[in-house]
Amino acid sequence: MGPVSTVPSARREKLIVILGPTASGKTALSVELAKALHTEILSGDSMLVYRGFDIGAAKPDEAERQGVAHHLIDICAPDEAYSVPLFQQQAKAIIHRLNEQGRVPILAGGTGLYIKALLEDYQFNETGEHASFRQQMKELIEKEGLESVVARLKREDPAAAATVDTKNPRRVIRALEVAHFGETISREKAFDETAEDMQAHLYYDAFVIGLLWERELLYARINERVDRMVEAGLEQEVRGLLARGVTREMPAMKGIGYKEMASYLAGEITREEAVEAIKTGTRHFAKRQMTWYRKMKYIHWYEPEGCTADELLQRILTDMAGFLPE
Repeated sequence: MGPVSTVPSARREKLIVILGPTASGKTALSVELAKALHTEILSGDSMLVYRGFDIGAAKPDEAERQGVAHHLIDICAPDEAYSVPLFQQQAKAIIHRLNEQGRVPILAGGTGLYIKALLEDYQFNETGEHASFRQQMKELIEKEGLESVVARLKREDPAAAATVDTKNPRRVIRALEVAHFGETISREKAFDETAEDMQAHLYYDAFVIGLLWERELLYARINERVDRMVEAGLEQEVRGLLARGVTREMPAMKGIGYKEMASYLAGEITREEAVEAIKTGTRHFAKRQMTWYRKMKYIHWYEPEGCTADELLQRILTDMAGFLPE
């Protein structure tokens, strides 16, 4: 990855970002804010791109969207791999179009690498060597196990190893690939930047909203949401996907909620074990998300606990008064 963009502030397009760990309330807030500002929403969630993956991905349905246009949702088949560079390309085009219309788009999501890469304009340069390297790592995993590649990642990029899901072979290989070819997912400045320094170097003139919950409250929200997903028919959704030819090896089926339920349907674990594994996996994912966000010093943090949704919205609108165009 190359250096971040240093586009002068006067020329930067505007963007509002709503981020936070899973189950923190990003979707509802983004819709209310979009309605207040008469704008549109881009998803920054790597699972929402997949068609047919709705319940387990917590994809907002038409009722939840309340007539607000949403982008980068349902754009991929389950067997398609979606990437950070593709997300950057598609998001930039939508953000540019809305800015041209005089509207400030809202990016809502929880995939830390996607959001950080867009805001800080990460540069990914891939050559034919990358595909060969990925194949070598896959063969190494088959031969010696995933632990051998994880150990190599820890040696080459310890910071990335601390944030990547080390039980996910695809993500481990991608992180190692980035480190091996002279890039770094965990890319930090050689000096300790202030929030103002980082804000000045962002690709966009961005107001970044973070939703912060006390850990035990967040974990309770996660557990409750998983229970609601199961009640809403997560098992039936996964059963239907498998029946339509979606395999467990496809990228979309690797997501939390889907891989565990697929294991249950394959008879490998009980239903209760699958549900508990989903809760545990989601809590660990939330922890990894916060690891990403702590590096982003330009985030304006808000605590939803103790205030109504409207009070939170009004507080944010007040704070953004000087940011929004006249």
